[in-house]
Amino acid sequence: MQSHTPKPTRAEKFAGLSVAIVTPFRDGVIDFPRLREQIDLQAAAGVTCICPVGTTGESPTLSHDEHERVINESIQAAAGRMLVMPGTGSNSTAEAVRLTKHAARAGADAALVVGPYYNRPTQRGMEEHFKALAEAVDIPICVYNIPGRTGRNIEPETIIRLAELPGIAMVKEATGVMDQASQIIGATDLTVLSGDDSMTLPLLSIGGRGVISVVGNLVPADMKALIDAFDAGDLAGARRWHHRLFGLCRDLLGLASNPIPIKAALAMLGRDTGEVRLPLVALEPALVEKLRGVLRAYGLPAT
Repeated sequence: MQSHTPKPTRAEKFAGLSVAIVTPFRDGVIDFPRLREQIDLQAAAGVTCICPVGTTGESPTLSHDEHERVINESIQAAAGRMLVMPGTGSNSTAEAVRLTKHAARAGADAALVVGPYYNRPTQRGMEEHFKALAEAVDIPICVYNIPGRTGRNIEPETIIRLAELPGIAMVKEATGVMDQASQIIGATDLTVLSGDDSMTLPLLSIGGRGVISVVGNLVPADMKALIDAFDAGDLAGARRWHHRLFGLCRDLLGLASNPIPIKAALAMLGRDTGEVRLPLVALEPALVEKLRGVLRAYGLPAT
C-alpha cells in the first residue's frame, strides 16, 4: 500500500478533519460548560481543528457579545490541542472585519468567512469584501462558499483571483459542484476543504485536503478514519468508510435545516439539550423517531 502524496497547499496544517461545532443552549442561554465538554470530546478524537460559531453554531441568532464570547471560550477550551477557526462572516464587510479582528486578537488560528448573504453582491463586490478581510488581519482566511444559504455563488474565477492575496489560504467548498472545486484546485495552491460530509471522499480524490464536518459532532473518529485511510493510500478502506458514513450523513442532514437534526441527535446521545433558537424550531415528533432509527442503524446508542 502506497501513501497518497498530494501537492502542497497553502494551509496544509488545516488538512484533515475540522468539525463545525454546535453552540449548546440551556433555557435559552449558552451552556458554556457543555461547550467545553464537546470541545474536549473533539480533542480526544484527534481532530485537526474546530470551527465554532458557523452555520452549525447558529451564529445568525447570537448577539455580538455572545459570538465573541464563544470564540474566546472555544480558544481557551481547545488549549492548543487543536486549531480553532471560528466563523466571522457577515453581509456587512465592516462587521466581518470587526469579528475577524476579534478572533485574531483572541488567538484564533484562522477565520472561516461565509460569502456575504442576502444583499447578493457582484463578483467584484465579493473580491473587495474578502480583500478587506485579508488586509485587516494576519491570520489566514477560509472563504466559505455555500450559495444555497447565501443566495450568491462565489465563482471559481473570483476565488482564483482572491488566491493572489497571501491572506486568502483556504476554501470551504459547499456548492456541491465538483467542476467548480476542480477548477479551483487545478489553478491555485489554496487548501480546499469539503463543506458537505458526503462529498468528502470525492473532493479528496481531486486534490481536496479534508472536510469541515457536521457529522463530526457525533462520530469524529469515523470521519477522521476516512481521511486517514485516503491519505495512507488505502482507497478501499476510504471507500468503506465513505459508504458507512454516507447513509448517516444523508439521512441525518436531510431531515431539517442544519443544525436542527444534529442538535436533536446530540440530545439523544445525552450530549446536548437539543435546544435551537428561533426562527429554528425543534425537530417534529415524526422526524424524531426517524432520526432515532437512523442513529441506531449506525450503531449509536440513541435514547
